[in-house]
Amino acid sequence: MKSVAEQSVEELGGRISVLARQKRDHVKLNRLLEELHRTTGRDQERVLLRIYRLVFPHAFAEESVLWPVMRRTLADGQELTLEIEREHQEVNELVTRLEGIPRDSPERGPILNRLTEVLREDVRDEEDELFPRLQSRVDRRELRRLGLLWEVVRRVAPTRAHPIVARRPPGNVVAALPLSVLDRLRDLADLLVQRGPARVAPAAGTAGRGLARAAHAVERLPIMRRGEDPSTRFPG
Repeated sequence: MKSVAEQSVEELGGRISVLARQKRDHVKLNRLLEELHRTTGRDQERVLLRIYRLVFPHAFAEESVLWPVMRRTLADGQELTLEIEREHQEVNELVTRLEGIPRDSPERGPILNRLTEVLREDVRDEEDELFPRLQSRVDRRELRRLGLLWEVVRRVAPTRAHPIVARRPPGNVVAALPLSVLDRLRDLADLLVQRGPARVAPAAGTAGRGLARAAHAVERLPIMRRGEDPSTRFPG
């Protein structure tokens, strides 16, 4: 089967096809990962935030919209999607670890390298294996319908790492609204800290930390883990 990376937009079902949308995000991610390793300090933190705001809504929409379709239409869909869910979970774990480490810590380098490695593995697995299999089972009309649904979910999905939340419905679906609101308010607070007036930065930083605590409390509600496969849980 031909990799999604090697296909034109037309072959992928047109611009609104879910496969074309996925490929565009993957190209953008590749550029950001290259930029990540050319930067340091605050510049690197800004690139990381752009990666998070791309990767987490993208993955959430996959888990909510695409993977259930894969499990219904492919005989081995369960195994295929479970492998990707494990990669998504590891990304969540790595980002959570990064957020707890000082910017100048020597621990950051290996974690950033592993994060880059897992994200690239995830792209390859999807483009070379999962999406060509999906393409072989559904027609162009369905790819476009899935593309529209995926885009709607992506636009309202959480933008931060939430390693405790299930990677499958119903847990991730229940988590979507409260965590998306909290995450996007945190994004705004971060923006004010980075680019807002100096007098606003301290209050924005305090608000961001409060929102982070609220998000951590929400994701620990038992219902948020319903539907998960225990094998996606990383020790520690």
